[in-house]
Amino acid sequence: MARPGVYISWPFCAQKCTYCNFASGVFSRELEHQYLDALLREMEATGWTRRTGSRSDPLCAFENQAPDTVYLGGGTPSRIAAADLERILDAVPGRPWREATIEAAPGAIDAESAACWRELGITRVSLGVQSFDSAELARTGRRHTSEMVARDVDTLRRAGIGNFNIDLIAGLPGQTAKSWSASLEWIERIEAPHVSIYMLEVDEDSRLGREVLFHGIRYGAQAVPPDDEIAGMYETAVERLAALGLARYEISNFARPGCESLHNLKYWRLEPYIGFGADAHSFDGQWRWQNVESVEEYVKRPRPEESRVRANLSEERFFVGLRLMEGIQPEAGHEMAISRFLREGLLEHSGSRLRLTNRGVLLSNEVLQEFIECPTRA
Repeated sequence: MARPGVYISWPFCAQKCTYCNFASGVFSRELEHQYLDALLREMEATGWTRRTGSRSDPLCAFENQAPDTVYLGGGTPSRIAAADLERILDAVPGRPWREATIEAAPGAIDAESAACWRELGITRVSLGVQSFDSAELARTGRRHTSEMVARDVDTLRRAGIGNFNIDLIAGLPGQTAKSWSASLEWIERIEAPHVSIYMLEVDEDSRLGREVLFHGIRYGAQAVPPDDEIAGMYETAVERLAALGLARYEISNFARPGCESLHNLKYWRLEPYIGFGADAHSFDGQWRWQNVESVEEYVKRPRPEESRVRANLSEERFFVGLRLMEGIQPEAGHEMAISRFLREGLLEHSGSRLRLTNRGVLLSNEVLQEFIECPTRA
């Protein structure tokens, strides 16, 4: 079995962005200290190679399996104090890992922080840029500028962290084909080795999403581009990034050869990973489990696991694997759905593998939904 990855949730932010639908936000410093203590307790309880618990305990699946990737997500884990970050990473065996990523807010990276991350084993930084247009950023609540992002990139490279990701969102309020093109020009200017392109998610879990759904006017909700324009921006990005040598290897992710996210590939290839912190998810190859979402509840629970379900691997290979441009090796089952999507030009064969077409990528939610079944609860 492949070595597991580790995901560490740090749900604390300086401000809550209007589009954000993650379980993160602004909390008190006292709660942040309590959370750190709870996080370290959870990580230390895993025991890794010294575990002696019951074999029915799901964490025993990771016994003698030191992780080879680490991902600190949030929230804004780049705000973690150096001493606290050291304590967290010291609790993860396997250093130096094949890859260790930390998410960062642009405009707040200095030489000291970058050098500290590199010393602690961080090899990759994911910058939540979202846009290089000042008007679009102001509407979302982001405080950085394009020049700040360029300085951050230079700081990371000087510290020896040349592998970084730039997040962009297609569909922000007020976004136009011209402003989107300008953001893509910045990708070329800073020579980003990895880019994630997300189409704006409209749901009730974000302030902007609620305004759009209920026809409100706050946060620029009425200036969100129509779906066809958002799809056009995504297609433009695919073409522009390919010309820069950034190949699409997953629906939302583009990279130069060798710069793909090793940790995220574990999710899409159904390899094991263990999550720590509020709302963190884990998968041991057979079972999935999830921690409580609430930060307040997480710090109070001696064991934060909330739910555990048996994975339906036959279904998940389609639902997760088809996100990758390499596609999947189809197995028995779903013949009718596969035939229909082949006829409609949403799926295609590439040798013996099955993958989404370019049109299928744009309609991927419809395609992937076909392969979901309710999992069996333990």
